[in-house]
Amino acid sequence: MKKISIMSPCFNEEDNVETCYETVKAIFDRELPGYEREHIFVDNCSSDRTVDILRDIAAKDPCVKVVVNARNFGVFRSSFNGLRHCTGDATVCILPVDLQDPPEHIPEFVKLWESGYDVVAGARSTREEGFFLRTARKAFYRIVNALSDFELSPDVGEFQLIDRKVLKAVLSHNDHYPYIRGIIASVGFKRVIIPYTWKARKRGVSKHNLMIMIDQALNAIFAFTRAPMRACTFAGFGIAIFSILFSIFSVFAWFMGIGDAPRGTTTIIVALFFLSGIQLLFIGMLGEYITSIHNQVRGGPMVIEKELINIEDETPIKAVGGKGSVASLAAHKA
Repeated sequence: MKKISIMSPCFNEEDNVETCYETVKAIFDRELPGYEREHIFVDNCSSDRTVDILRDIAAKDPCVKVVVNARNFGVFRSSFNGLRHCTGDATVCILPVDLQDPPEHIPEFVKLWESGYDVVAGARSTREEGFFLRTARKAFYRIVNALSDFELSPDVGEFQLIDRKVLKAVLSHNDHYPYIRGIIASVGFKRVIIPYTWKARKRGVSKHNLMIMIDQALNAIFAFTRAPMRACTFAGFGIAIFSILFSIFSVFAWFMGIGDAPRGTTTIIVALFFLSGIQLLFIGMLGEYITSIHNQVRGGPMVIEKELINIEDETPIKAVGGKGSVASLAAHKA
């Protein structure tokens, strides 16, 4: 019997975790009876009853496994670590517990995987969201795809089913701040995209505010494209051309007697403010790269696990290794 793993990150989702569990279980019982189910919930240090609910579910169903983080490490780091606990022949990378990505497509994903596809990616062809977010997403993906070495579909998120060999390739990346959908796209393999409608959240409050989405977008741009440095190159070339043209215009205007400002005043003002703004912009871009490099070379664990439920852990206290390692403080087996 083949095993299908589903990884669901959660943070303060007491209104959704049980519904997510029951929905997935019903789908497997009804449409995937010949497959073993492994549902891994990764809790990012919730302050509500999420962990208590998950503990009760795991006590009744050994197919449910729970990872409880010692603090909130962010959705991507937490999710990437959760993928390390997946033992299935195929894995649904992220199924949000709010079910905005519909689990009803999992049987279709499995069928396509069995037909020979290594990556079955869900594409949010229709989004129940506002015009501003849709426009911002399109602009972001155009930037990424224009200057990256691979194509990142504008509608594909982390709701993807990937083969075991693809998961191993993804987990081989030692990235301190992993952009999971970008990593999956970069490793290649045979792929098919399935469109679906991304639903609006019915219960609870989304934890992805504007600043978090901006942070994730910047992470993707600086990790997978040469866009920022390429922009610096183009901007520097453009400034040089502009300066030459402005110098020629200034000389021509002086000979023609155009303008009554003291000689050199206009040039100084324009050059001072324009070049100062460009320098600050470039310094900020370099700062993003330096910060990313600094976080990567510092090493230390990507995530510190506080508790493991229904997950075998022969060494309750793991040594804190190098880049991308995991520290486990305690293990609880339900």
